[in-house]
Amino acid sequence: MPCSLCNCSTLKFVSANDRDYLQCTGCRAILLAPEFFLEAEEEKRRYSLHNNDVTDPRYIQFVNPIVEHVKQDFQPDASGLDFGCGTGPVITNELEKKGFSIKLYDPYFQPNQEVLAEKFDFIVCCEVMEHFQQPLKEFKLLRSLLKKNGKLYCKTALWDDSGNFEAWHYKNDPTHVIFYRKDTLKWIRENLDFTQVDIFKDHIVFST
Repeated sequence: MPCSLCNCSTLKFVSANDRDYLQCTGCRAILLAPEFFLEAEEEKRRYSLHNNDVTDPRYIQFVNPIVEHVKQDFQPDASGLDFGCGTGPVITNELEKKGFSIKLYDPYFQPNQEVLAEKFDFIVCCEVMEHFQQPLKEFKLLRSLLKKNGKLYCKTALWDDSGNFEAWHYKNDPTHVIFYRKDTLKWIRENLDFTQVDIFKDHIVFST
C-alpha cells in the first residue's frame, strides 16, 4: 500500500499484537496496516474510556509543556483551537484560566464544523496525530486553519530505531495508527507549507 502521508511505497516492518505494521520508504513513518483500523463506533467507544479529567493534576502536568509554550508565544487575545480535544479539553481549561479563549473541535465529541471555516493564531493537537487514519488530509486541514505566523503545537511519542518496536507500549493502543520519526516531521514541514518544525523533549511545534 502507498503511505497515507506522502504516498511513497511501504515495506513490511513488523507484526505485533496480531497486527501488521508497515514502514514508508519516503517519509519513514510507521503505519498500521489499514485492515486493522477500528470501525468508527469502536474507535469512539475507546476514546470515551480515556476520561481525561480537566482537574487531574497528573494530566495537567502531562500537557503543561504545551500550555507554557503557548503562554510564551502568544497573548491571551490570540485566537486558539483545541483540535481533537476529546472528552476532557485539559489544555483549553488551563489556558482559559490565564484568560485565553479557545474553540474546540473533535470529530466525535465536539463535531462543530463551523470552527473549521475560521483561521487561528495557534492550534493545540495533544495526543491526536497518532490517530490520523488520513494524515495528509488532516495536516493539510491543520495548516489551512492557521494564520500567517501561526503555530501548531503537537504532542505524540516519536519513534526511532534505538528501541524495540514490539516492546514499545505506545503501539499497544489500537487507535494509534501512525507513528512519526523526525524524518516524518521534516517531510511535513517541507511539503505542507510550514516554515519550521521544532522538536522538544515533550512536544513539537510547527510554524507558518
